[in-house]
Amino acid sequence: MTRRTEWPGDPVEPGTGFGEGAGRRARSGTRSSGSPSSSRAEKGEPRDPVEQARNICLRLLTGTPRTRKQLADALRKREIPDEAAEEVLARFEDVGLIDDAAFAGAWVESRHHGRGLARRALVRELRTKGVDSAVIDEAVGQLDPDQEEETARQLVARKLRSTRGLDRDKRLRRLAGMLARKGYGEGMALRVVRQALEEEGEDTEGLDEPF
Repeated sequence: MTRRTEWPGDPVEPGTGFGEGAGRRARSGTRSSGSPSSSRAEKGEPRDPVEQARNICLRLLTGTPRTRKQLADALRKREIPDEAAEEVLARFEDVGLIDDAAFAGAWVESRHHGRGLARRALVRELRTKGVDSAVIDEAVGQLDPDQEEETARQLVARKLRSTRGLDRDKRLRRLAGMLARKGYGEGMALRVVRQALEEEGEDTEGLDEPF
């Protein structure tokens, strides 16, 4: 089994943790003998896997939140032993550096307001990042249906001008297709596009049929 590393405190930023200055040569005789650990570091021999996993995770988390699965996948690619990876990931969860629920909530907020993505697209993205289904459901549950529809209307309003001059059916397909790519359901997309076209004086008779 991988030995349990004694954590000196909560995880810190890269460069302030384990092994800082390990390969530095001393200038004076009192500091020049070189410990076995520094010699190993200079030779590039493997460090303790827990220390290695910890540093990898800290680097990946700098400025960018990550899910537990994203970090676990990164450690696996670096061939960190499973037990060492699990120890570090569990520790990071304990101190709040890994928080999939917070990640999912922030993701939904950012991607909905920034990109106009609807629930379906948000669920798909969070699944690819390894977020648990129950956590995803809770995160997307913060989206109010009325807000989601209002966002769809805003998206159509911004795209509407670029479709002027096209025939009605082509405008419908282009606008509804844009909403579909962002995860909006067929019913909502049709309703929102139809209303936008009506407000422009477009005849929408027959547009109740699925596109």
